[in-house]
Amino acid sequence: MKKFKLTVIMTIFVLMLAACSNSNNEADKSETKEKANDSTEPTTVEITDANGTVTVPVNPKKVVALDNRTFETLADWGIELAAAPKGLLPADSPYADDEEIEDVGMHFEPNLEAIAGVNPELVIVGQRFSGYYEDIKKLVPNTPVINLNIDVSEEADTPGENLVEGLKDTTVTLGKIFDKNEEAEKLTAEFDQAIEKAKSAYNEKDKVMGVIVSGGDIGFSAPKTGRVWGPMYEIFGWTPALEVEDTTSDHQGDEVSVEAIAESNPNWIFALDRDAPLAGVEDKVPAQDVIDKSPALQKTTAVSKEQIVYAPEDTYLNESIQTYSELFNNLAKNLAK
Repeated sequence: MKKFKLTVIMTIFVLMLAACSNSNNEADKSETKEKANDSTEPTTVEITDANGTVTVPVNPKKVVALDNRTFETLADWGIELAAAPKGLLPADSPYADDEEIEDVGMHFEPNLEAIAGVNPELVIVGQRFSGYYEDIKKLVPNTPVINLNIDVSEEADTPGENLVEGLKDTTVTLGKIFDKNEEAEKLTAEFDQAIEKAKSAYNEKDKVMGVIVSGGDIGFSAPKTGRVWGPMYEIFGWTPALEVEDTTSDHQGDEVSVEAIAESNPNWIFALDRDAPLAGVEDKVPAQDVIDKSPALQKTTAVSKEQIVYAPEDTYLNESIQTYSELFNNLAKNLAK
């Protein structure tokens, strides 16, 4: 009889333990489910581009990138592209030889239909392709198209500020879209540091000359409007060695005689080699060779004291925030000598 009572008691005890265990398991499952629901990541994000506010998907899979200020950032973050203008990609870009990427063609003769053909989830427009923004929106009406163009044209009142804020805004925007906020923050911090270094290194007195070397010729990159160098006069407070009227942002620079450049006697020459990153350019002459072999420039302070700084070789095609950080750090290093 005692054995029977003991068996009954043990059975009841086991059943109670099982019930408690089941109850705890259900509670754990419910708690886990609630936590999962709480941590659900947003599937879209609102960003502000050159045209307003746009809702875009987070981590889109089929991306078309047309803005060469974004290529290096996207590549560094491992973002795959469905289509891009391959002729605008630097030779060392991982996208350049990727046969899976559809070629949109060059900006002066684009194949915009290739964009629609890949059924993109996002199209990134900017710089050379910014003029096709409306055309692209019509081609892919159900796809978000963002315009990251930065206005450093002749019409811009503050090209220097536009360039700095534009590069930072572009980086932050890409960070939000591709869930790379920490990486974007790091890039913008490094960019700000490079700007401060270059500012501090300039003595506010030396005369500066920006030039663009293309086809063996030296073009004038004017303060404010000149390609690449122009906005930097505002950013760093440079004293221009030469100022002329009716200047442009032409990609080969303005036509100013080498003699006029020499007569201005710049303390520093900052040079962009336009041809260096371009494929298919025959008989390229490096910018350094052109400047070194120009008789008119040899007596200038910049050449005689070897105070010449060259932009990174791929700058003409790759105007990313990384490129400008590298350039500004190089300026700071040379100006501080």
